[in-house]
Order: sequence, then structure tokens, then C-alpha cells
Amino acid sequence: MTGNVRETFKHAASKVPQVTLVFWIIKIAATTLGETGGDWVTMSLDLGYLIGSAIFAVIFLALVSGQIRADSYRPSLYWATIVATTTLGTTMADFFDRSIGVGYPGGVCIVFALLLASLGIWYKSQGTVSVQSITTPKAEWFYWITILFSQTLGTALGDWVAGSDRGGLGLGYEYGALIFGVCLAIVASAYLWTRMSRTLLFWAAFILTRPLGATLGDFLDKPVAEGGLHISRLYASLILLVFIIAGVAFLPQSPATSDEQS
Repeated sequence: MTGNVRETFKHAASKVPQVTLVFWIIKIAATTLGETGGDWVTMSLDLGYLIGSAIFAVIFLALVSGQIRADSYRPSLYWATIVATTTLGTTMADFFDRSIGVGYPGGVCIVFALLLASLGIWYKSQGTVSVQSITTPKAEWFYWITILFSQTLGTALGDWVAGSDRGGLGLGYEYGALIFGVCLAIVASAYLWTRMSRTLLFWAAFILTRPLGATLGDFLDKPVAEGGLHISRLYASLILLVFIIAGVAFLPQSPATSDEQS
């Protein structure tokens, strides 16, 4: 690898954080905020899933453009973009599940197909879907679009497992969170004690944290009769936002290197 290519690689990799326990704590909080915040816009403000998706799509595109133009890892910008993918993922999944009328299983199938297509096109274009391959603006776009679809799939999975309508399995929010928590523990065990592909495990964990956040978000704001705590979506979103801001400001984070992302 030449010196110029190495410097380019290092520069690009430094725009994302190290994947540590802190990363996953903030990520789960961000996905939970995506659920409560997305529902607040579409349901509490009664703007609907299509208009809500359009609003969050504009925010998502603006933040991704800013992330790509950035010359280094900026925690506040990175996590704002992550939150944008979670809120847009929530409204997109709800649009597929409810407005189009395909139900939870249909929504899962649609979004899963979109995620596979994103990964497939990314791999065909770049030869890898590893996070460490993000060395160009084109690869960064693939990264963020794939993250968006993974967040959307996670929302659809969470609703399918917890919900009792629209073809849902009806397991409830507590059991849904427990199921996805166990799945994440299995992925973590595979990371610690096997030689499975780090790229595969990263994307598996990234997808699974979203339905965990979705079920936690629903647990916070759904009525007590439906197994929730009935906290206002706005208040729940503000509490989570304060937690994320505090986490980004005070919990240790460092830009990743190519070795750390392999």
C-alpha cells in the first residue's frame, strides 16, 4: 500500500468512531429515540407516515452530506446522522407496514430486500462491505444508505415481534426486548470467542440494536393497558436526547482506525 493511499484510508476511517461498548450504548439510545421521535412526528403531530418520512429524508440527506464533507470524525455530526437514520427508518417502516397495507411480515420482506440490494450493489461497486472500506464519498454514501435500511429493517422486525395486529407475533414489548437482547448477546459471544467475520457480526449487531430500541421505545410510550409505561412521546424523546448528548459529550470516544474496523 502506497503512502498516499494509506493516508487516504486513515483519513476516511477517522470519520467514524471506534466500535466499543460506548458506541453500542449510544447507538441503542439513538435507536430508541428514533422510535419515540418518529412516532411523535407522525402520530402525535398527526402528520402521517408519508409526510414524516419526507421531513426526515430531507434531514437525513442534509446530515449525510455534511458528514461526507467533514474532514475528520465529529461525534456530534456522526450521531446526529445516526439519529436521522433511526427516525427516518421508523417512519419508512411504518409507511410500509401500515400505509401500504402489507402488514409487518410484508414490511420486513420489503425492507430486507432493500437492505440486501444495498449491500449487493455496495459489494459489486467496492468489492467489500466492510466499514474499513469507507475511503471515498461514494463508499460513504453506500455506508449511510445501508445503515438507513438496517435501521428500517430493525424497526419492522421489532414491530413484527411485539405487535399483535397486522400479522404481528404478539409477543409484547418486554419479550421483544428480551429476544433481541439475547440475540445481541449471541453476536457479542461470537465476536469474543470465535473467528467469525467481523464485518458480518458488525452488521448483525447494527440491525439487532434497532428492534431492541424499537421495542424499548414502544415500551416507554405505549399505554399501560398495552404493556407500556405511557410516557409522552415528546417527553420520552427529550429524555433520550439529553442522554445521547451527555453520552457524546462525556463518554470517551475516539476515531476508528483501519485495524480497529476490520
